[in-house]
Amino acid sequence: MNRPREFDLICFDWDGTLFDSTGIITRCIQQAVVDVGGARPTDEAASYVIGMALMPALARAAPDVPKDKYPLLGERYRHHYLAHQNDISLFDGVLPMLAELKARHHWLAVATGKSRVGLDNVLATRDLKGIFDASRTADETAGKPDPRMLNELMRQFGTEPERTLMVGDTTHDLQMARNAGCASLGVSYGAHPPSEFEALGPRAILHSAQALRQWLNEHA
Repeated sequence: MNRPREFDLICFDWDGTLFDSTGIITRCIQQAVVDVGGARPTDEAASYVIGMALMPALARAAPDVPKDKYPLLGERYRHHYLAHQNDISLFDGVLPMLAELKARHHWLAVATGKSRVGLDNVLATRDLKGIFDASRTADETAGKPDPRMLNELMRQFGTEPERTLMVGDTTHDLQMARNAGCASLGVSYGAHPPSEFEALGPRAILHSAQALRQWLNEHA
């Protein structure tokens, strides 16, 4: 590469950005709500909350479920998700994209609404071991769109907002980047319709993992 590198730290959302899990998460939310006696959320309502911390997400998707049932609601969601987690895989092209970024000495991080246990389970797989330099989950810091995840990661690596890029599939991701003063990329193949992204000022909206890989190769 003959041009200067623009970003030192690249942060990725997980579900719907790197991991092809949006459809399964949507169905797990819907089934969990029904299990505790709530009205089944629409696909749009269930997918909208993906990326948020688990319990605020479930509460928003199930406004008719009383608070005393929230522990059971969370338990039922985890039950359904664990039953299907082995059906989920990385989007095609993600592993070579991450390898290319590592080879160019970018710091790579995950900023996700998943739990620490849930993220660690997938990062422990053979293909992903050692790829990411750091991660933050919603149960150990503030959930999106609060900028705390990104602020903590930037402090960890000593990077400035203008040298940090956030990649995500939801308005929660892009709003978090905006709140932290970072650049962002939106991907249209995840949970939120890309028509909602423009107002949040992403550098680009990419329509496949391969297109994301190409953009990062050319611009990051």
